[in-house]
Amino acid sequence: MPAPVRLLIFFGILALLSVLTHVYLYRRIFRDTSGHPGWRKAGVVTLGVLALLMLGSRALAFVLPERLMFVLATVGWTWMGVAIYLILALFVVGSARSLFSLVRNRGAPPAHAPEAPAPAAPTPAAAHTLASPERRQFLARATASGALLATGGMVGYGTWRAFHPPVVNRVAVRLPGLPKALDGFTLVQVSDIHVGPVIQRRFMDAMVAQCNALKPDLVCITGDLVDGSVDELGHAVSALTNLRSRHGSYFVTGNHEYYSGDEEWTQALERMGIPVLRNRHVRIGEPNASFDLVGVDDWAAARSGFSQGYDLKQALVGRDPERAAVLLAHQPANWREASKAGIGLQLSGHTHGGQFFPFNLAVAAIWEYDAGHFEENGRHLYVSRGTGFWGPPVRIAAPPEIVHVTLLS
Repeated sequence: MPAPVRLLIFFGILALLSVLTHVYLYRRIFRDTSGHPGWRKAGVVTLGVLALLMLGSRALAFVLPERLMFVLATVGWTWMGVAIYLILALFVVGSARSLFSLVRNRGAPPAHAPEAPAPAAPTPAAAHTLASPERRQFLARATASGALLATGGMVGYGTWRAFHPPVVNRVAVRLPGLPKALDGFTLVQVSDIHVGPVIQRRFMDAMVAQCNALKPDLVCITGDLVDGSVDELGHAVSALTNLRSRHGSYFVTGNHEYYSGDEEWTQALERMGIPVLRNRHVRIGEPNASFDLVGVDDWAAARSGFSQGYDLKQALVGRDPERAAVLLAHQPANWREASKAGIGLQLSGHTHGGQFFPFNLAVAAIWEYDAGHFEENGRHLYVSRGTGFWGPPVRIAAPPEIVHVTLLS
């Protein structure tokens, strides 16, 4: 199936889910909590605007000034996170209320003893108590209020965590074939930054300063750097020119580079002095003490109809398989085959570790290697949770990270 058709189907399903989500939220937060026409009309307008911002913020880039577009995109992405947690909270609070009612009703004495006389018709006061619209409205308001409070707390924390400096995760890896002279060589990996409408130059400058403070020998950027064109995001991405390391910085493409123009971004990064390893390898170190740094294009690119994609065989052409090698590959795919080909360490990202609950649980179920350090037969894989975020600016149970790797001989 051609890539444009798949994208059309994807966005069609996304639009349908968005409409259903907003209809549900309108019913639970606005319709059920008040019968006032003004309140309900305000709900329709508010949720309609938020739905359009969620789905159409990217299209606004073509008709609105850049600064205004960034503001609206931030609102739209943030609302996506809020909507997800609102649905979860409404479900949890509503389920708890239903469970409480079930337990209470089971604990009530039976009302059908054989010898009891026929019950009298309920008085107006009793009928009001048993089937009161006011009572149902009160419960709906209580449920909506509880869900809003829970959502505010979760999203507030998640947003703080997303924009707070990434954690630095340190790992030591014994790399097969590494010369003794390179024992203690350090790599810093950043991945899945997603520079775009929300992540801009300020975020990038802070990340670069944090990387430089680690004083690495080499910086590796493992894809999904951008969500937009060179013209839109070139200034923010140029912060990478301030990265400092003994052996420079290297980049490999992720799937989002293909959506944003892989050739254009390859040229732009090369102009910034950041080599892009597109199915090729380079030597890192001195002639008598070095290892191979191998880079491949994104695993899904060729399968999505793009002309150039993952080609490990091409990347290894001319390489001595006995030499130490580190592979940069955006997705944690094909690791075992890469290990058999002589790769001692693969650095990947893509999964975001799920980014926020409950998607972290889904990602852990889908991906065999979802996040963190894995080792098999002396070969290593590290999957970064990502340094930025995609979509909602929320990180819960999957904090952003910068990976500091020490190579041991």
